[in-house]
Amino acid sequence: MKKIVTFGEIMLRLGPPGFERFTQAHTFEVIYGGAEANVAISLAHFGESTDYVTRLPDNDLAEACLGSLRQHRVGTDHVLRGGDRLGIYFVEKGAAQRGSKVIYDRAGSSFAALEPGMIDWQAALAEAAWFHWSGITPALTPGAAAACREAITTARSLGLTISCDLNYRHALWKWGKSSAEVMPELVAMGEIVMGNPETVETMFGITAPDPAGDPVEQTRLVAEQLAARCPNLTTIAFTARESHSASHNTWSATLWQAGHFYSGPSYDLTPIIDRVGGGDAFTAGLIYGLRRKPDEPTYALRFATAAACLKHTIPGDSNLVTVAEVEHLMSGDGSGRISR
Repeated sequence: MKKIVTFGEIMLRLGPPGFERFTQAHTFEVIYGGAEANVAISLAHFGESTDYVTRLPDNDLAEACLGSLRQHRVGTDHVLRGGDRLGIYFVEKGAAQRGSKVIYDRAGSSFAALEPGMIDWQAALAEAAWFHWSGITPALTPGAAAACREAITTARSLGLTISCDLNYRHALWKWGKSSAEVMPELVAMGEIVMGNPETVETMFGITAPDPAGDPVEQTRLVAEQLAARCPNLTTIAFTARESHSASHNTWSATLWQAGHFYSGPSYDLTPIIDRVGGGDAFTAGLIYGLRRKPDEPTYALRFATAAACLKHTIPGDSNLVTVAEVEHLMSGDGSGRISR
């Protein structure tokens, strides 16, 4: 199969060890992560050929970042070098009734300074069949938004399948336009979208007709309205997370495809080791399932939901599991027994 190309910003993630608080930490653990990089890494672990496109400074931190991608067999041939710094974000992992915290330090990063015309998208997408992006990129700066539009337009002209994780981050939309002014046009150029009804309301103004009604039915109606707004969409996946505490969530998902609607299994996630990247794991699982079994939407939904479930057991941003491990959980074995 041809490559999957993902595009976005990868950052240096720093966090106190274990469940320490920022105020008590004397050391920080180093991880490299970002939504679209997480998707590429997860897909590589599923056996897919992936390339990641981003912009990094020319320094040792960036070299370490590239090394972490290559370690997971993610292609980096089209990573652009330039700019002043690698973006950073800090994560304090929550537990029980204390929630997690994230602090961003990404202003002025090499990626944030990206402008259209910098990346040769014809070359970057030449060997690809699929292009994936997320709503985080156009949220950063006008230049990043324009570069994202340039990438999507090129991918569409080349006949690639285009997927988008809506990934709304309120704290990032600060450059003068709202997500509702930018995202609908970009999303409408693709075929596949992942998100949740709350984000669809923010970006598209689409709401459930009866918020007090059956949640699954309301989700179906939101998906149908989104499909009507963006006729090019063939597949819409919505995740649902119910948070009982920082250590205990319930995770499920639904899928709308070509007028048909499917509900996936629900997983009880406890204890949660690291919830960062759970949505990215779902996205990667859905892409894998849709590519490998395009005529079995329920397989793609179940695979994506199980993959996201497993991510919550793994420290760091990326979902480092195999297809066999995901399918083992899909088969109903969630016992966690030792594999000998």
